[in-house]
Amino acid sequence: MTQDPSRSADLPSREQRISDMLDKQDCTELVHRMARAIDRCDGELVNQLFHPDATDDHGSYKGSARDFVPWVMEVLKGMHRTQHMIGNVLIKLDGDTAYGESYFIAHHAIPAEDGSDNFMIAAGRYLDRFERRDGEWRMAHRGAVYDWSSVSPSTDIWDRAAMADYSFGARGKADPSYPHFASQTSS
Repeated sequence: MTQDPSRSADLPSREQRISDMLDKQDCTELVHRMARAIDRCDGELVNQLFHPDATDDHGSYKGSARDFVPWVMEVLKGMHRTQHMIGNVLIKLDGDTAYGESYFIAHHAIPAEDGSDNFMIAAGRYLDRFERRDGEWRMAHRGAVYDWSSVSPSTDIWDRAAMADYSFGARGKADPSYPHFASQTSS
């Protein structure tokens, strides 16, 4: 295979580009796994995604990631359901540190005073700092930047109790995704 003469010697090699792509994917996977962990109220999984000395800034919470976990689990108890959708993810690598900006739209079913649910949407971005330690990427800091929000009465029409043939999401290990992933074997 011949080298393209128009390719600058300053550009990274194919191997370096592949390595960078894999590092970026590892960081992106952390963002997606965090959304899953929060929506499933899986504090154990949240803890696995942060380095032990990591920090978090969600505005109403600023402190250690270790203390963030019980705080956010308590907040989530006041909601019936959540779903965090991750959009654009940009990762900038700097050796064993990476910086990320990930757009989110977070949907929340929150009890209303009349016994029904309100549907609250919060949208913004996560500004994450990832660090690779002992060969493993984890979050070293997460900051939440809020761009907009909306609240309206919920229009969820599913009567979950009467729809036994349907599979609905649940919090914790009762969610169908846990046995789905547990049934997968490594190749």
